[in-house]
Formats: sequence, C-alpha cells, structure tokens
Amino acid sequence: MDQQHILCDEVLVNGGKTGLTLSTDGILRWYDHGNVLQCLSVEKEVLGVSMVGQQIEIRSFVEIDSGGFCFGCSRRSLVRKSFNFEPLSEDSLRNLCEKIQGYIDSLGRPKKLFIFVNPFGGRKSAFKVFTDDVKPILEDANIEYKLQETKYQLHAKEVSHTLDLTKYDGIICVSGDGILVEVVNGLLEREDWQAALKMAIGVIPAGTGNGMIKSLLDSVGQPCTAAYAMLAAIRGHKRSLDVATIWQGDTRFYSVLMLAWGLIADIDIESEQYRWMGSARMDFYGLQRILRLRRYNGCISFVPAPGFEDVGEPSSLGVESMEPLKARQHGYEGPNVELGSLSWRKLNGPFVSIWLHNFDDGYLDLIVMRECPKMALISLMSGLSNGHYVRSPHVLYIKVKAVILEPGSRTIDSTKEGIIDSDGEVLARGNGTYRCHLKSLMVYGKMQIVVDRGLATLFTPI
Repeated sequence: MDQQHILCDEVLVNGGKTGLTLSTDGILRWYDHGNVLQCLSVEKEVLGVSMVGQQIEIRSFVEIDSGGFCFGCSRRSLVRKSFNFEPLSEDSLRNLCEKIQGYIDSLGRPKKLFIFVNPFGGRKSAFKVFTDDVKPILEDANIEYKLQETKYQLHAKEVSHTLDLTKYDGIICVSGDGILVEVVNGLLEREDWQAALKMAIGVIPAGTGNGMIKSLLDSVGQPCTAAYAMLAAIRGHKRSLDVATIWQGDTRFYSVLMLAWGLIADIDIESEQYRWMGSARMDFYGLQRILRLRRYNGCISFVPAPGFEDVGEPSSLGVESMEPLKARQHGYEGPNVELGSLSWRKLNGPFVSIWLHNFDDGYLDLIVMRECPKMALISLMSGLSNGHYVRSPHVLYIKVKAVILEPGSRTIDSTKEGIIDSDGEVLARGNGTYRCHLKSLMVYGKMQIVVDRGLATLFTPI
C-alpha cells in the first residue's frame, strides 16, 4: 500500500470484485458493477460505518439535484444512501471497518448530543422533524443522544443552566431561534460559564423564526432544511458567535441575533395572532403594517465603529446616562469595556424602525429607517433575508460597539407606544400595544446594549 492510501483492499460489490481504497485526503473510491468509478468524501458525505454480517455498510448523505428551480437556482437536497462491500476475509472485514471508523473519529465529530425539542414552536412540527429527519441521521452516524422536550417558556434555559456538560459534545435545538436564545442565556448564567460557552450549539429548523441556521446555511449556498442543518452538526465544524448584553437596571438579557423596535418588532410580535399560518404570517401581517405605517418618537445613542465616526451628531448623553452593569454572584457579567471613555453619537426620531443585528465581527449592525415610501418599503422588506436592504437610500446602516435606545410614543397618538423585541422574544411592551397587559422582562424605556465578541459557539457548515 502506497503512502497516499490509508487502506487498499479487494472487496465484492454486487458479486463483482473491485478494489476499495481510502486515500489520506479522506476519499473512498471503488468501481461499481458497471465499472464506473464511485467516490465518497468521508468528511463531507459519510455518516457512519458498521459491520453487517460479512459486509461493511457505509451510510452516507449524498447531495442530489431534486429538480425544479427557485429564483434561477436548481433545488438541491440530501438523500440518505447506504453502500455495502463484502471483504474477502474476516481479517479484511475488521481491518477495513477499523480504518474507516478511525478516519471518522479523527475528524472530531460529536459522539453524544443533548437535544431539545420544542413542541410549541411554529406549526408545532418539531417532533415530526425530529422523528423523520433528525433521528435517522443520528442512528446512521452512531451518535448517542438524550432527548428533552421543552414544556414551558424558559425551560431550555433552566435545563442548560444545570446540565452536566461533561456528558455531551454538543447541544441541538430542534426549534426556531427561541430555544437557541434560551440555551445561550442558560449557559451564560452558570458559574462555569467560560467553559460552558465552548459547548457547540446546533439549530435544526422547526419553528417560525429560523434566522440563525438560515444565515449559516445561506453563507455556503445550502438550503435551510433539517437535513443540511443536521449534517452541519454531525460534521462537527464550529464557529464563534457574538453575544450582546441588553440591560435595564438590574435586569439583563443576552441576545445572539437581533433587537428590534418599530416596524420590525411590530411585525414579529403582533403577527403571532396569525401563528397558524406558519412563516407566511410575517408577509401577511407585514403588508398590513406597511399600509398603516407607524412612526415612533425617540432617540438612539451609539459608539460608532471605525469608518462610521461621522454618522449622527456628537453627544455626551451616552456617557452621562450609561448605567454600569452591576456585579453578579455568578455567571457572565457583561463586556469588559470602559464605555464612558468612548466617543458617543446620536440620532433623533421620528423612526419607522430601529434594528440591531449581531453575528461574529465584534460589532452590532445598526439599521435605522426614518422615512420610506410604502412601495419602496414593501420591496425593502422582501429583501431582509439577503441583506440587500443595506443598499437602500431609505436605510442608514452603521456598525457600532454600544447603543443606548430611548424609545418614545407613536407620532400620531402619544398615548400609544411600541414593542421592543430581541431574538423573537418581547423585552418590553409599551402602552396600547398588542397584549400589553402581559408582563415583560423590562419596561418600555431606556435600554443599553453592548456586544462581546465570540462568546458562544455554534456548529457550522464549514
């Protein structure tokens, strides 16, 4: 056997003899019964291997063109497929299986996962997604798991706060973005939060809001499906994730996706009355909100990133009104940044929408919309998922390190206020808003937001 191959042996495939090789770059090669060369990438396609009688069974995920086109792009999907090989001796059988399994083990894939399933999210399809899409893949990959159904709001946060993480190689959330947010918040409140945040988290789309996993899969041109999301987790690649600390007095919330006030928050939260429509509720209610557009009084102060220092006007408001994060007995205390020494700027309303988005560059993307014609706004909202909105002349896009949001009332009715939403959860409901009688984490008033780079860890496609 040459140095380019980890294994090289003869096997039977459908009764015909052929050579089976595994190269040092992780490619399995053999000829099928039609003498056509077949290849499998262990890292990208192979889920698992086992001995079945006198044969080796290699279970894989193969990408195919499933037909049809969407916006000019062919639709792709993953299909589970098994390949069977019969070595010529028992020694060869054991050797081949050990060599292939050894290569899989060298990839650092997770071997045991803790899985949250949220039965209440979206169209309440999480258990079906787990049964039909997730469980078969786990079995093919020989991955052990413990299943936890979330029974009430913040249940995943409670479990994550006390979970024995030494037993697992990752946490999977079969849900929308909400369970991911709960898990991160639970890990951040642990005494061992620094070690806990190294635990990789994966999201399998099974809710209305799947922004995080959609962003990750979009970045490599993959569709947002349970199969592609699960494959990303199984392959074990990881990336860091910024966490924004939002606080008001003694109350704090950790955000991994976004904070919204104005149009975006109104659509996100008020459309819950149409939850039975699934993700279509956003488009349906979004159109209603645009046709009856609200504007809000208020002010936003911020510390600009390099290159954005001239946006807005100078302000000492941030320095004077910045409330320090109060020390906690345990858990993450927030970013270690001396914000009072930084240069603050501000923008005054009225605003149509304020939106903060964070990912992994150590800054918050601040998107400000003051005025926008309704037809242009409809077009702009349809492009939220692809990021094209930042090019709109009606949108002000700024990168910032810290923010003070001071929300006000609606311009046409001072008795009514707005909603502040972070990662799909209501932080504050003002007077006269949808379900304003419900208790919220914070009051509708000044909030402070600071981002800390690379705190959490995610499973990622690359």
